[in-house]
Amino acid sequence: MRVVVLTGAGISAESGIRTFRGSDGLWEGHHIEDVASPDGFRRDPDTVYRFYNDRRRQLLQPEIQPNAAHLALARLEEKLGDDFLLVTQNIDDLHKRAGSLRLLPMHGELRRARCSACLGLPDWDGDFDEKTKCPACGKSGHLRPHVVWFGEMPLYMEDIYTALAQCEVFAAIGTSGNVYPAAGFVDVARRQAGARSFELNLEKSLVHNAFEEGRYGKATEIVPKWVDDIL
Repeated sequence: MRVVVLTGAGISAESGIRTFRGSDGLWEGHHIEDVASPDGFRRDPDTVYRFYNDRRRQLLQPEIQPNAAHLALARLEEKLGDDFLLVTQNIDDLHKRAGSLRLLPMHGELRRARCSACLGLPDWDGDFDEKTKCPACGKSGHLRPHVVWFGEMPLYMEDIYTALAQCEVFAAIGTSGNVYPAAGFVDVARRQAGARSFELNLEKSLVHNAFEEGRYGKATEIVPKWVDDIL
């Protein structure tokens, strides 16, 4: 049984990861285009560096740990092996810490930097800014957060679409259905692979009608139960 799972911010909320985006559309008091776009980075790099440094510090607080939903998906992967793929929109590393190995972080990783000079992706847990030297090439002024911003292409799309076209089960967990292309994955899985589809969420997403079955509640409660059912 080939299974593809997509996860969003809702799976990490119970671990204490703030979603940052408020009902007014602001992220921690910033307009999204100011901290999550290439134009915003060019206009005010200091603010962007500071924003992601703050997020990285929060992620590394000892109380931020994988929850039962993360652990359940790692258990599902352990049983299915290469027939399982986990795609996440989250830039935290909680899936990795839970033991997930077959993992594609389509929006990047907070604990990595990206160097535009050598194209390196060094692991990074501390703060950095435009003066910081790349550990690979030694050049400064070229590091940015390894995060996919609005207007940029998500990562691993060819691998993701290949897996969607071959899966027998597709599940979206903790996603809003606001952001494409991820919101359209269910249509690809159903149309190209005839996959059974599940939405697991705190509440119905904007694309809930595209799923065959919806289960709603806390991720730490509904995801382990769904994994038990699949197995």
